[in-house]
Order: sequence, then structure tokens, then C-alpha cells
Amino acid sequence: MNLEFTPEEVAFRKEVREFIENNYPEQLRGVGAREDLGKEDMLAWHQILGKKGWSVPAWPEKYGGTGWTPTQKYIWSEENARMDTIMPLPFGVSMVGPVIYTFGSEEMKAKHLPGIRDGSVWWCQGYSEPGAGSDLASLKTTAVRDGDHYVINGQKTWTTLAQHADWGFFLCRTDPNAAKPQEGISFILADMNTPGIEVKPIKTIDGGHEVNETWLTDVRVPVENLVGKENEGWTYAKFLLAHERSGIAGVARSKRGVEKLRQIASTELLEGKPLINDDDFLRKVSQLEIDLTALEFTELRTLAGEAQGKGPGPESSILKVKGTEIQQRLTELTLEAVGHYGHPYFRGFPEDGSNEFPIGPDYAHQAAPSYFNMRKTSIYGGSNEIQRNIITKMILGL
Repeated sequence: MNLEFTPEEVAFRKEVREFIENNYPEQLRGVGAREDLGKEDMLAWHQILGKKGWSVPAWPEKYGGTGWTPTQKYIWSEENARMDTIMPLPFGVSMVGPVIYTFGSEEMKAKHLPGIRDGSVWWCQGYSEPGAGSDLASLKTTAVRDGDHYVINGQKTWTTLAQHADWGFFLCRTDPNAAKPQEGISFILADMNTPGIEVKPIKTIDGGHEVNETWLTDVRVPVENLVGKENEGWTYAKFLLAHERSGIAGVARSKRGVEKLRQIASTELLEGKPLINDDDFLRKVSQLEIDLTALEFTELRTLAGEAQGKGPGPESSILKVKGTEIQQRLTELTLEAVGHYGHPYFRGFPEDGSNEFPIGPDYAHQAAPSYFNMRKTSIYGGSNEIQRNIITKMILGL
């Protein structure tokens, strides 16, 4: 494997870096992926990228993709991580978008893909239910055909950022008598302003509003909003999850996080010496970097496969498991590095306009919320326990 960048790739990195530095919104610099950002701010960079034609680099060129090589996509991820940019939300770009251009009708593609590309339409995901999380096939939400509409009834939960969504994609049971639970499920799009859809906030322990429960009561959705064929939604759902799990790995962001961790550990002291010089702490950081490097090459192999026309397969489960475990270890080590400065946690300081500021250096006040928020990554997108079952069956053949 040639690990050297070509002159063309070096030039591409320079182009990407200059574009980000010159065009990333000033009000978002240094902000990071905070949950309390408004809808306008969260879409700002997406819309700039849409005008440039860079918002959906993983899509085929015929649907607005960039045609970049795996190496160019890798460089793109690294440069955005370097600047801590707020990337386009995955629900449209990485999840429902690929489902629509792969399985949707031409009319559906024409209607929905432009809004996903340019960031004018916000999507949310209606998969999990109170009794159907990791065991998603047991979902109870129903869609009953009534003339040229489906009538949907049920409840979805953990609907991330649905309070801002214009459209949602929902898994619904259209054949309650199917022989297997995975059968009889359909993939249906719904305008979130349709009568009967109610989004209720779920406040998390830190007081944030990131997730919701979504109630659907006699929601009438046109039949043309069905993606692909009726009762084959499980196939499309698995396709979507493979794309989602690949993206969850977050290798470039973790690499940037390790850089920040080393900077913090070089500043914080343990018995009068920089923490990074402590053998035990350095061992944990070094092991993290080794695992991250291994994950990086796995991701590159996956990207290379996609460039050859192979969709993400069971290797996406490996990316998901290892990627989320690394994210959790990284935030845990960061919290350990800031020490007692990580204990006081006041949501919103100093961005909420208060004249009170967190205790300790600037890098410390996000250590605790990042640590706690990352606990969820091994659960969403299919819990890591389920991913290990997939690896065991699909890769090891057990």
C-alpha cells in the first residue's frame, strides 16, 4: 500500500484547506458540535457546501456527488476535523439520501435529492420505538393502505432533532401477518407538518433537548411516499444502517481529539510534571492511537471498496464498534486529563450570555459533557452487542 500522497492529492488538500478557512462561518469557529445551536447555525456550513457542490461527496456524480477518490474523501474528512467544522447532518446526506437514489422512483429523486444536497430540507429518522430498539424488527407502528394514502399510527422514540425536521423517514408495518418479523415492513417518507404528527421533547439528564418521541395518529401519507416496494422496507433499512454505521466511526474527528488530548496532557501537571510524561497515562494514550490507526486503515479499505462499486457490508459493523469504543475512551482520557476541573459542569457557560464562567482552562469545561454524551454512541445505530452478532455471522461464519 502506497502511503504517500501524490502531488495532485497535496494540491487537493491545499484547495480544501483554503476553502474551509475562507468560507467556514465566522460565528461557528471554535463552537464545535454543540446541541444548543439553532437550526440556522446547524445548516449554515451545509448550505455553503451545497453551493460549492461539496455537500454530498459520497454520492454518485449523477446525483450531485463530487466524484472524489477514496483518498480525496479521506483528506476532506481530515481537513474538516482539523477545523472542528459542523458537518451536514447525516439524516439526509448519509442516510435517507442514499436510500432514495438507490431504491426510490425518479419522481422521488427529483423531489427530495436537491433539498438534501443544498441543506434546505432537514430530515429526521423514525426507526426506534419504546419496545423496538436493538430488536428493531419487532416494531409496532402500522401503515394501512386507504386508497391512494397510507394511514400511519404508532410511536417512535429517540428521534434526534425532530423538533427542527421538515421531513422524516419511518419504518412501518404494512403486513401484520408476515411469516417473519423482518417481513411486512415498509419504508415511508412523511412531511413532518402532516396533521397527526406530534413531536414531544425528551430532556436528557444534562437538560439538553437533542432527542424526542414522535407520535403518529391517523397520519395520512400519499402512497407515492413509499420508497421502493411495499413490505421490503427491511432491506432498505439495513442498507441505510450500513451507511450510518460507517459514518459513526468518526476516524478523522478522533484523530483530532487525540491531538487535543496530547496538548491538554502536556499542560496539566501530575506531581509537578506534565501528565503526558506519566508512564501509565502515556501507555493509555499510545494504545488508543494504535487502535485508531488500525481503524483508520479499515476505513480506507472500506472507502476503496465503495469506489469499486461495493456498498458498505458487514465491515461497517467493525467500524461502528471500534469507532464508538475509541470515541468513548478518548473522552474518558480527556476527562481524566483535566482532573478536578471536569467536576463542575454548568450547561451553556459561557455561551448562554451569563457573566459567570466555568472553573479552569477553556479546554476543561466541555470535557464532562462530551464524556457523558459519548456514552450513547455504543447504543445508537444498532447497539455494539448487535454489531458483534453481525460480525460473528457475516464475517466469521459462526
